[in-house]
Amino acid sequence: MGEQAVKLAKAVGYTSAGTVEFIVDSKRNFYFLEMNTRLQVEHPVTELITGLDLVEQMIRIAAGEKLSFAQSDVKLNGWAVESRLYAEDPYRNFLPSIGRLTKYRPPTEGLRADKTILRNDTGVYEGGEISMFYDPMIAKLCIWGPDRLAAINAMQEALDQFEVEGIAHNLPFLSAVMGHERFRSGNITTAFIADEFPDGFNGVVASYEALKDLARIAAYIHWRCEERSNGNYSKMLRRSMSEQWVVRVGGQIFSAKVVQDISGHHISLDGETPLPISSSWKTRQSLGHFYFGERELYIKISLTVKGIRLRHHGMDMVAQVQAPHVAALAKFMVVKQPKDTSRFLLCPMPGLLRSLAVSIGDAVEPGQSVAVVEAMKMENVLRSERKAIVKNIAAQVGDSLSVDQLIMEFE
Repeated sequence: MGEQAVKLAKAVGYTSAGTVEFIVDSKRNFYFLEMNTRLQVEHPVTELITGLDLVEQMIRIAAGEKLSFAQSDVKLNGWAVESRLYAEDPYRNFLPSIGRLTKYRPPTEGLRADKTILRNDTGVYEGGEISMFYDPMIAKLCIWGPDRLAAINAMQEALDQFEVEGIAHNLPFLSAVMGHERFRSGNITTAFIADEFPDGFNGVVASYEALKDLARIAAYIHWRCEERSNGNYSKMLRRSMSEQWVVRVGGQIFSAKVVQDISGHHISLDGETPLPISSSWKTRQSLGHFYFGERELYIKISLTVKGIRLRHHGMDMVAQVQAPHVAALAKFMVVKQPKDTSRFLLCPMPGLLRSLAVSIGDAVEPGQSVAVVEAMKMENVLRSERKAIVKNIAAQVGDSLSVDQLIMEFE
């Protein structure tokens, strides 16, 4: 492929950086696909494993200079992985998302403690706005490692450290891919996503051991919050701290015991041997770094009215920590059913209503196109999910629509 790419560039007299793309079949035959006469979005991967600045070389060539090195001088060192952070909602089939970045805190760039190198190419900032008029890519998070698994492991940890709030984004999906055994093995093709996520992305299903980790962290966080609250009272009004709690997370219920002594905090689940847990996390922090002995985890944390939201490795769960007598009564709580929206066409993404294909009183069939919404340089066709009559149209062509805004109602 390299030889063919060089021949192609020579045939057309092309002398700058470019990318020739091929497609490979199951028998390793390859076929020309296209050439991009520019840098590709993946160019940091090449730069990390070669040590070359491709942009610098392009500028020098444009200025009439010759390359100061030969092909034989280019050595490949280690592995690099790039994750594209997009303003797309993986839980809604990767539809675009817009809004203000209320939080944008990427992990620290440079050499890391595990000897990997982190690079983050971006053009956004905390407080900035992601609009519907541009490409949804927010950043390119890149990791170099001495081998493929080292780079993948470091990438998954970096994704856990990357804080983005205010918009929907694909960080959970990226983290899920990094933890997927087939991806980690390298046994992948361009059909990987279609094969492994045929019904779309619905979050990572946590293993029982992962749920136990989250339960311990939830119990620890609850203890710290109670400790801080108790410290706000005078000594006469302070209450004794309970050691026994019940933790509900991911459909599992754990009995947790939190003990604090001179060596720190220890947490036991369901009567098991207590495990030490330590962290510098404080109640206002949205990212926690936790240690279970030699193991360490980065967890994104949100304290909500529903419980403690924990995000890690593509998992997104709300844990509830309750006193035993409260937990005993919680099973009698009625589960609120979601609202029936089957009669409504709601805008699945923020965008501009470009056209309407029906009017009030029209009959529509399943799969029929009824509207087109434009967002982030793409036109998205909205279709009827069932046979119905258009009862009302609530939006007009040219309107800027928000997520779940009503477009039309069916009888």
